[in-house]
Amino acid sequence: MLLVLFCFSQILLGQETLVFEADKEGHAIYRIPAIINLANGDLLAFAEGRVNGSDDFGDINLVMKRSKDQGLSWSQLETLVDYDSLQAGNPAPVVDLQNPEYPDGVIFLFYNTGNNHEYDIRMNRGVRETWMIQSFDLGKSWTAPKNITAQVHRPNNPDFNPNYTFPEDWRHYANTPGHAFQFQNGPHKGRIYVAANHSAGDPISDWSDYQAHGFFTDDHGKTFDISESVNFGGSNESIAAELSNGRMIMSSRNQKGDIRKRILSYSSDGGQTWDESYFESQLPDPVCQASILDLGENDGKTILAHSNAASENERNFLTIKISYDEGKSWTKDILIDSKENAEKNAWTAYSDLVNLDENTLGILYEQDNYQQIVFKTVKWK
Repeated sequence: MLLVLFCFSQILLGQETLVFEADKEGHAIYRIPAIINLANGDLLAFAEGRVNGSDDFGDINLVMKRSKDQGLSWSQLETLVDYDSLQAGNPAPVVDLQNPEYPDGVIFLFYNTGNNHEYDIRMNRGVRETWMIQSFDLGKSWTAPKNITAQVHRPNNPDFNPNYTFPEDWRHYANTPGHAFQFQNGPHKGRIYVAANHSAGDPISDWSDYQAHGFFTDDHGKTFDISESVNFGGSNESIAAELSNGRMIMSSRNQKGDIRKRILSYSSDGGQTWDESYFESQLPDPVCQASILDLGENDGKTILAHSNAASENERNFLTIKISYDEGKSWTKDILIDSKENAEKNAWTAYSDLVNLDENTLGILYEQDNYQQIVFKTVKWK
């Protein structure tokens, strides 16, 4: 049965193209992919360019490449954010297509900076901040960075910034990873939503000081609000998608690792509060990242694609699963990376999904133990 599934998957997969490669274009490692499509058909791929190695903290830049041919070829690397010797990471891009002043769309790129390692920030020996830049010309130029930390984060570290005196005492903080999204229909049409997570208070050994949440804007980035937190201690890296009738779904990593499944959360008010959250047995996960994408509607229900390393043990068997009933069941599996790579533990870890046309999506993903980030097209319908 596995062999049949593997052969069928290969029929659905298009050409694989190399986007970012280790030890090329000024960086030792590229990680944390994110991708969006533009109104003119271009694709923009984003990543962290880690200058000195694979460490999550250090000299890390935000980089971008462009494809004008649906992912068959990619431009030279552009560095968008260089935070000197510190990190700028977790790129979360989204295109605002609901602003009548800019019919081709405004690109938002949200990201995080930090001045210490994750554990030290959990101990309040450092601060993570949240920023955004915008492009009004399809990614050719970008605005100066805007610090939105006080609107979307709740740090309590007045020694770092006298305005950071929030009693919630959030410490470590990260957007997504992967793309953010905009509601295109329903009562929240135009809302830009960014999934995120934070730790609160002193570290807890089982990681239950972490909780997922989201932040959003209803006025094209002028102001932001924060959602309530997902009621799962340990809920971590998250990504979200629009559902029918103003509803929303979010997929989160379980940092505790005691249950190796994705956490799915549903909201009926555009991601402000959560109706239910649960471990989804059909989405095994090895404590890694995932991507989720709205593929349109069928009989009034949103079709979803979800990609992650579909193993409870290793960051392998990168798989796209399709749901025709808004995430309640996942009835179609497409294995993205080769069975041979998975069996020799050549990790395929983080990924991000993008719509290409009504039958085709693209996936940008880490491959070969973080040595490459590659792009592949998938005929899902």
